[in-house]
Amino acid sequence: MEQQKLPNVTAAIVLAIIGYVCCCIWGLPAILMGGIGLVLLRSDAKKYAENPEGYSNYNTWKTARILCIVAVVIGALYFGLSLYRIYEMGGWEAAMEQSRSILENWGIEE
Repeated sequence: MEQQKLPNVTAAIVLAIIGYVCCCIWGLPAILMGGIGLVLLRSDAKKYAENPEGYSNYNTWKTARILCIVAVVIGALYFGLSLYRIYEMGGWEAAMEQSRSILENWGIEE
């Protein structure tokens, strides 16, 4: 029997990389992309469990899983840090006021 590749491994790796690149936007894109990658990998794990000798890229699957988990963890940490920063500023209104004053100083918003 000819070995195939697990179908969602490459997509999960791409999603994890996009999550790393976008993790500084409140952490939410990293959580979202890593989570989607993990869901895709779960379906591949079921396929592999049914027929282990039919697939050739299980090591790549493990790497993709690690990348997705790290993307979710980094995203969650950054999201928590962002919420903490807002809390330390005095809440959402104080954070927005500080942002408004910075934009006014730069001449972007009046």
